[in-house]
Amino acid sequence: MPRLRPGSLLISQPFLGDPNFERTVVLLCSHSEEEGSFGLVLNRPATLQLGDVLELPGEDLLPAAHIPLGLGGPVQPDTLHYVHRLADLPQALSLGQDVYWGGDFATLLERLLTGSVAPEDVRLYVGYSGWTAGQLAAEVQENVWIVHPNAAGKVFTLDTDAFWQSILREKGGRFRVLSNYPTDPRLN
Repeated sequence: MPRLRPGSLLISQPFLGDPNFERTVVLLCSHSEEEGSFGLVLNRPATLQLGDVLELPGEDLLPAAHIPLGLGGPVQPDTLHYVHRLADLPQALSLGQDVYWGGDFATLLERLLTGSVAPEDVRLYVGYSGWTAGQLAAEVQENVWIVHPNAAGKVFTLDTDAFWQSILREKGGRFRVLSNYPTDPRLN
């Protein structure tokens, strides 16, 4: 079994059957066999923008107000989470490959509002994906997830709409075949 660690991608099997995670790619942000795991679904866009969930000064003119939000998962959809490329953001945790999770949101927001941080260097999500102690390891053992280790950098390089298919194709071999698996095999 591949080692689970922050910065890995969890790619759902094509026949998962859970609508919350069907054809998703999850960035693992935190993992502990004793405390559980935390991740963000990378390829489920929300119909919201940052200006829809935060009151921003002069938001119509601000590029930051129009940053699209993703659905990070089914847990606590009223919370906001983020990954970014800002190594100097206080309290941010490195996920590897110059990708960071969390940190001081007031500082991040100030930088977004002043334009000192480009919107494309930040990904924002409502809700998150969570697993209790041992649950994620059991799901990986049961082949619910394909683990792609040390791949946090993919967050900023692959198109959200085709992320699941693209990452499987990039892995190659038997995974390339899975990328073409139909959404509903009965219609094949």
